[in-house]
Amino acid sequence: MVMTRIDRPDLPESMTWEELEKLPEEIAAQIELWNGRVVWMRRGPGEHQTAMRRFTNEIERCARQVASTDPQRCWRVNLETNVFFGQTGKSDFVTPDFLVHRCLTPGADVRAADTVLVGEVLSPSNTPSEIEAKKARYAGAGIPSYWEVELHQDLTGIAALRVYILEIGHAELPPGVRPLRHANYLLAGQWSPDSATGISFPYPFAIEIDWAALAF
Repeated sequence: MVMTRIDRPDLPESMTWEELEKLPEEIAAQIELWNGRVVWMRRGPGEHQTAMRRFTNEIERCARQVASTDPQRCWRVNLETNVFFGQTGKSDFVTPDFLVHRCLTPGADVRAADTVLVGEVLSPSNTPSEIEAKKARYAGAGIPSYWEVELHQDLTGIAALRVYILEIGHAELPPGVRPLRHANYLLAGQWSPDSATGISFPYPFAIEIDWAALAF
């Protein structure tokens, strides 16, 4: 369900994690804290949730295949799980649609430093500024890989997947020019159902997904 402004309670612009925990779960679940600033998450349609589950299931299948031959490479694949920034504190976090992180002690918070892949399913209602703002947060936190799943305008399925990898080092710029952000993603892969039979990418482990497994 998309939560409209009328549905949203009157909350302060900034909150702590402890204050957020005191809110009703159905309200708190729709909020991210960006350095303590309240950011409402846009809930997508049912097709958004379907695409999110499809990708989570397929990436988890690939992670299990890797672990079956190399148990030392332990990954957890999840959906809609908070990723906290910094080594301590919980008042700065985002909630990607799906993610891959290193295996942790059961119940431990997932930190950006533990996270190797985050993904977002873009609904037609998402604006370019919303997309870029969240992508910049992931890059600034040093998360190595960002996946962007685009739905068809009529929500009949997945139109494209774009995979971005965090740039290592800095490009040379003209004298006097400085990048707006200290970390940026570079497009490293792009697929659509009409251009390839499936998705193949080597990071953070071998990921092979047929488009048929993602259809709905």
